Amino acid sequence: MPSIERPEPPYVQIAADIRGRIKSGELKPDDAVPSARRITREWNVAMATAAKALGLLNSEGLVRSVPGIGTVVAGGSLHLSAQDRVLAIQRTGKIYPPGHYAKIRSAGLVPAPVTVAGALGVTEGDQVIQRRRTTYNADDVPLSTSVSWYAGELAEIAPLLLECSRIPQGTSRYVEEVTGRAISATHVQHAGGGASSEDAGELGIEAGSPVLLSRNHFLDAEGAVVEYGESTALAGNWVFYEYAISDVK
Repeated sequence: MPSIERPEPPYVQIAADIRGRIKSGELKPDDAVPSARRITREWNVAMATAAKALGLLNSEGLVRSVPGIGTVVAGGSLHLSAQDRVLAIQRTGKIYPPGHYAKIRSAGLVPAPVTVAGALGVTEGDQVIQRRRTTYNADDVPLSTSVSWYAGELAEIAPLLLECSRIPQGTSRYVEEVTGRAISATHVQHAGGGASSEDAGELGIEAGSPVLLSRNHFLDAEGAVVEYGESTALAGNWVFYEYAISDVK
């Protein structure tokens, strides 16, 4: 049973709960979201509070109103961050929302570039595992392309990382199963940029087109990097982050 906790305003908490269900794939495009009347009943809040929560989600482009139906999840404007994918696995057991899927373009051992070596804590030129993939929506439209790197020592105990096929439980869950190292945190960097020729070809856009570039460090409980990744996503898709700010004295 949902409950209100301070200090966030109730409508913000309600919006965050629904937003999390959308980001995890529990609610997919065109699914109905809880109505204001249902929100008032389940969260024990006033109708005005429920309306503010739905209004906030609408302003973020996550939901839309459909005459005669109500409020439904909007499609095509949400880009899942690395953190979202980890949370999706924990919440739903699946790495992608319903209908979305990925194709592994290549997988194998390669010499570590300097940036990758620094992230994984190895020496430049050491053998590391590289996996390239492109993610599509339910209409087979490419949404993003990405590459992940892992320490080369995993090649023997995690051989599926070297195969050009999807790992059903997701790479992070697979690595956890074979090493015991669970992902406990992610460090993410974003920057606007132009699509490289390779990425543009995968995404069906012109080279140099505006894209969202990301760098993702997946950390275990000891703070060591288990996976380092870089991704390129189409413009016009929003990434959401929620965090608390404490007073510094």
